[in-house]
Amino acid sequence: MMEKRVGGFLENAGSKVVGYAAVFGPLSEDLGGFRERIDPAAFDFSIKQNVDVRALVDHESGKVLGRRSNGTLQIGTDKTGLRVEIDLPETSYANDLKALMARGDISQMSFAFTVPPNGDSWDGTTEDGLRLRTLKDVRLVEVSVVAIPAYPDTTAALRMLHAINGTRAMQQRAMVALAVKYPRAWQKPV
Repeated sequence: MMEKRVGGFLENAGSKVVGYAAVFGPLSEDLGGFRERIDPAAFDFSIKQNVDVRALVDHESGKVLGRRSNGTLQIGTDKTGLRVEIDLPETSYANDLKALMARGDISQMSFAFTVPPNGDSWDGTTEDGLRLRTLKDVRLVEVSVVAIPAYPDTTAALRMLHAINGTRAMQQRAMVALAVKYPRAWQKPV
């Protein structure tokens, strides 16, 4: 059974979205009587085996944003989580996504996966009395840019690097303002 989790960090650099489809450590929202966390090694198999992951809008297979096998999606992990970079296509839904991100309406990410045998563990309960699941090893199917996150501790930012009213000084002021407000947006890409 494929499962989906929402959460992440993203930024838009013109025709790119960069962000975290999953973060390590923070707990998810209530997922139906349990909460979960993601082990830093959970995505190792998918990354090392070059699994052909897709990037989608809201988990909709008809709204493909990128694909790992053709280089329009790059994934990797760092100490924060599963970091992705998507080269956006010139499609109406990608342009709609950019507009919604610019307004701040959509600002987070998600992931869908399957769990192999022994890929998760149930580790007691959380402070709010829910069961606690830890994802230790998953098979990544897709990452999505979404409106509703399951991991509330994640952040998002929109970053535009090209012409802001045509002047370099205005571009630099805008980039500095965004870097202050969203410092993680300026980390080195995957």
